Amino acid sequence: MPDLLPIRRALLSMSDKQGLVPFAQTLARFGVELVSTGGTARALREAGLTVTDVSEVTGFPEIMDGRVKTLHPLVHGGLLGRRDLPEHQAAMDTHNITGIDLVAITLYPFEETVARGADFDETVENIDIGGPAMIRSAAKNHAFVTVITDAADYDRVAGALDAQSGQVDAALRRELAAKAFRRTAAYDARIAQWFTDEVGETDPERLTWTAERAQSLRYGENPHQAAAFYTTGDRRASLATAEQVQGKELSYNNLNDADAAFSLVSDFGTERPTVAIIKHANPCGVAQADSLADAYARALKCDPVSAFGGIVATNQTLDAATAEAITRIFTEVIICPDAEPEARAVVAGKKNVRLLLTGGLAAPRDSDRLVRSLAGGFLVQGWDNARTVAEELKVVTKRAPSAAEMADLLFAFAVCKHVKSNAIVYARDAMTVGIGAGQMNRLDSSRIAAIRAAEAAETAGEAASLAKGSVVASDAFFPFPDGMLAAAEAGATAVIQPGGAMRDDAVIEAADAAGLAMVFTGRRHFRH
Repeated sequence: MPDLLPIRRALLSMSDKQGLVPFAQTLARFGVELVSTGGTARALREAGLTVTDVSEVTGFPEIMDGRVKTLHPLVHGGLLGRRDLPEHQAAMDTHNITGIDLVAITLYPFEETVARGADFDETVENIDIGGPAMIRSAAKNHAFVTVITDAADYDRVAGALDAQSGQVDAALRRELAAKAFRRTAAYDARIAQWFTDEVGETDPERLTWTAERAQSLRYGENPHQAAAFYTTGDRRASLATAEQVQGKELSYNNLNDADAAFSLVSDFGTERPTVAIIKHANPCGVAQADSLADAYARALKCDPVSAFGGIVATNQTLDAATAEAITRIFTEVIICPDAEPEARAVVAGKKNVRLLLTGGLAAPRDSDRLVRSLAGGFLVQGWDNARTVAEELKVVTKRAPSAAEMADLLFAFAVCKHVKSNAIVYARDAMTVGIGAGQMNRLDSSRIAAIRAAEAAETAGEAASLAKGSVVASDAFFPFPDGMLAAAEAGATAVIQPGGAMRDDAVIEAADAAGLAMVFTGRRHFRH
């Protein structure tokens, strides 16, 4: 492959015309012939540049509302013809095909059309055909053709032309070709994903998805692991759309924990102030109250030791009083829908704290897929959007829960969904009082949650464990009575669990003997 090649003829067809004119002026300065289409040609002429229409090159007009204009041998022959092969050059001479040395194309705005909720027909019309074909032709023949698919690369190519007397080097051509194939692959993947959703496929024979790099990270979970943050283009409120108002650069672990925190508070909606404190993707305190400040104080009470260096999420606009309370201890990230100016000023006093504003709560991700990598493949499933309501519950013990217990059972089970399995959550008066996460057996999780409740009481200067008078939630069934009885010994009075174990009868019998009220949900919430 030759190294330096001059640019004599360029084809420009830009859906997004940002930066187009200055780049075209650079090309014109080096005597490059400009060939263009439709709106791009008009924009160049309005800037005083001389332009040849593609229809003049092909001798064929644009037809079918522009659907057919560049799909022509005089275009693709000029892109694909190898200048080093005599038979290619002979074919070009025989058919009057002039080589095209540079292609700059931005595709029809398919992604933006989907994002703004356009109807089916309009979305289909924004599927570009000629653009990807030209990009792929140019990228395949990058030995002789420079291809640009991103306005951000105009300056790089212009710089190469200035530095190399109107020529582009092979290394840059190859790099741009790789980027071009990534662009067309991502474009087609977005189309395939949209079409798959439109026809209702949930388990297609081929999974196509794509993402764009939002941020290169210093490292992953540990310093020896490379990492980056990629976004899928979903415009709904989420960590991916959040504005970072202040603070240090976000790390891999910050992002992972912030997503877990924001997903948790989003499950509770905006009706009542809710705060979640997350550490290592698990909640160490969740609470509701009549104000965010009170909710934070109650969430912190659950496990003030683990909260140090944690992530805090709120379901409502952050106010100054809550911001002051949060920033009294070391906090890595605060993520919330918005923040009052006074709250921003408070957080600004802690320059390293990251403040993320999402603009709203996360909506249920019904059409998204949760993808996890395995060696040699992926596991794919839908998101756990299920929410349990009182009408779904089945009372299985002689004693039914009181109204207060029922409210706490639903609260605890909602939190339990966001705790790593095996998960146990003690709750009382809409606040967690003990959480056991990620243990190999449910009994250990129950015991750990009881220990946390006792330690939290000691820290708060209270004689009785916070678990006294609480309810307990389990993300999956109790296979034996032991884990449930450990919760009863800690002070729990009511139990919520999915049920469905072989020994359900024995567990129910043990609950009755202990005077517990117990309800089955019929739904588990494993979170691995």
